[in-house]
Amino acid sequence: MTDLNPTTTVRILTTGGTIEKSYCEAEGTLKNRASIIRDGLIASLRLPYTQLELESVLNKDSLEMDDSDRQLIADAVTRTAELGEPIVVLHGTDTMADTAEYCFRKLGTPKVAVVFTGAMKPMGFIDSDARQNVTEALLAARLMPPGFYIAFHNRVFAVPGVRKNRESGTFEASAAE
Repeated sequence: MTDLNPTTTVRILTTGGTIEKSYCEAEGTLKNRASIIRDGLIASLRLPYTQLELESVLNKDSLEMDDSDRQLIADAVTRTAELGEPIVVLHGTDTMADTAEYCFRKLGTPKVAVVFTGAMKPMGFIDSDARQNVTEALLAARLMPPGFYIAFHNRVFAVPGVRKNRESGTFEASAAE
């Protein structure tokens, strides 16, 4: 008998960024904390047909990332894609398009859909876009053909050809460089 409701595994690679920041009362600062994704976001989603596997690659603000960090992410994507399951990469928005394009240039078209997403405000903030963006990225990763994408604010963009629009606070299509 065929299972009419199969479960799909989606691999989530976390790298830091605003989406993973939480407020530290003792210091009065926002800091990256990988556990906030598992304990705060993933645990609250209703995904009966999706198994999520989480791996922390980095825990950095994307403005602090350099090409050696991007190479670590590309290596993690390569290793994870070998499992044949779609991938979501949680990343800071400031350099997310740079990292996605770096991966595209280094790896070409991966074996699976690799969807980058992040948030303009930390997940713990009441007006955060984190839950929306992650949920949409998870669905996009299941539906899109193999390739690199950015899912943000109810849109999915193929990489290359996307940039952050700082004035509007979202991502938009652009001419591929």
